[in-house]
Amino acid sequence: MFKDLSIGFLGGGNMGEALIKGLVGASLLAPDQIHVFDVSAARMQHLSSNYAIQLSPDAGHLATSSHLMVLAVKPQVMPVALSEIRSHLHHHPLVISIAAGVPIAALSQGLLPGARIIRVMPNAPALVLEGASALARGPGVTNDDMTQALALFQAIGRALEVDETLLDAVTGLSGSGPGYFLLVLESLIDAGVLMGLPRQVARELVLQTAVGTAKMAQEMGKHPAELKDLITSPGGTTIRGLRILEDRGVRGAFLSAVEAATARSAELGRKK
Repeated sequence: MFKDLSIGFLGGGNMGEALIKGLVGASLLAPDQIHVFDVSAARMQHLSSNYAIQLSPDAGHLATSSHLMVLAVKPQVMPVALSEIRSHLHHHPLVISIAAGVPIAALSQGLLPGARIIRVMPNAPALVLEGASALARGPGVTNDDMTQALALFQAIGRALEVDETLLDAVTGLSGSGPGYFLLVLESLIDAGVLMGLPRQVARELVLQTAVGTAKMAQEMGKHPAELKDLITSPGGTTIRGLRILEDRGVRGAFLSAVEAATARSAELGRKK
């Protein structure tokens, strides 16, 4: 799929590096097929040293030599980035943006007419190749284009296609979701310490419980409620703890958190 294909990364920050790491690690592309330009010379040297990829002298040169462009710059600098590559895209490469909150319509305005654009919302666990990414296609994007893009993001976790209208909800759920889970992990570790466990012991128990529960939910193919019933004995310890969580409105709090984060994502998108 990627034979003889040159991929250019405009921006080499954490998420860009996660993609590069995944692509090289999965052997989807050879290092000499991956090119990057970042305004930070130190960042470019870091990427070259760690992944043996190619460095471009500027954004224009990167765009000219790329069959597929990944826009991995911060949303606030996207207008400048687009102006630097616009005149270098007459060969019409597929353009993939991972800039949060920048809609396809805004990207289209900054590029040449007819540009094929896919907008992606990845999340932080992509840094350890366990990300969840949602991809939305713009006008003119073919099924082959989307298949290619999905393969890229499957190198750093799981990826699926959604309509662009759903990306704010994706942001509120999986984009912000790691923050919610980290708060739960921190709280459970503290609870273990409260009950007398050494902090390191509590930490190891909580983290493995989280990993194991997620894997169980993924691999057993059952609804979370079914799995919860399997480990909730009549009159036992788990049902006693769950009653407290329900009394304190934890379920409703998560619903409200995702709702609020989704609304904030939409609000930020309107400001672009």
